[in-house]
Amino acid sequence: MDVPLVIRRRLRELGLEQKDLAAAAQVTESYISQLLARKKAPPAPERTDIYDKIGKFLKLRSGELSKLAEVQRQEALRKKVADPPRPLFQEFRELILLKCQPRKRNQIRAIFEKEPFGEIERLITQKLLDVAKRIAKEELESENWLRLVARLSKRSYEQMRVMILEFLDTDVFHVSVENCVSFLDPLIESWDIDLETFGVEVVLNRRLALERVRRFEFIETKPEPVFEPEPGLEEFLKDASLSGDATKEEIEFLKGLRFNGRRPAPLYYYRELQNLRDPLHFRHSAGGK
Repeated sequence: MDVPLVIRRRLRELGLEQKDLAAAAQVTESYISQLLARKKAPPAPERTDIYDKIGKFLKLRSGELSKLAEVQRQEALRKKVADPPRPLFQEFRELILLKCQPRKRNQIRAIFEKEPFGEIERLITQKLLDVAKRIAKEELESENWLRLVARLSKRSYEQMRVMILEFLDTDVFHVSVENCVSFLDPLIESWDIDLETFGVEVVLNRRLALERVRRFEFIETKPEPVFEPEPGLEEFLKDASLSGDATKEEIEFLKGLRFNGRRPAPLYYYRELQNLRDPLHFRHSAGGK
């Protein structure tokens, strides 16, 4: 028993056709046809909304198709372990290079060609996919957003829904030129990378993303030291007469105070709080009144 078999059987029982199912799932009839013919693998349940739409239309138990799809995908994965897929990069690589900041494009191209699908290419590709997937997942239920992307990509609304559903189900080793590039091209305006820190900056189309710039930093940092809470501070916080009007920011400041082994009393924190609030204890910034 698999997803296509359950869907086909239910369509027959209800006297429905594939085009009816396609309309209910808001995808193309071609997509449904390929899914039922097993030419397309069932998408991952956590990356799509199609199972909820199909299940509701076919009057199936909630979550039935999703659970079946997960089992089917795990079985397919076990069969592929012996022959892991190779990355598909040609036209997709050209799109990545086209979106690279012009001043760095030749340098990045040389790195890509010297180390095909090396660390730098995988890093950049994965970050671009991560950004696009996050936005696509957030906006999947927005019909206006999908129609805008469809217009920019010169495709129908149903075609774009299919592309995004398939895009959400892809990974860096299975990039489809048609389904992935057609979405990434209008979404991503440019990207840049600092080759010393490996920080990546992605600039998005202002019409398709509320947050236009996304940055990813890869910097080694030391863990913050862990300090046991001061008993006097805990008593201060429990006493409403001392700390009742303290703000979250003020409490965080008091928590950060260190005393080299000495143990201040609750009254100390009260006085420190008053000092913190007294404007006479602080100089104005340059240009301030």
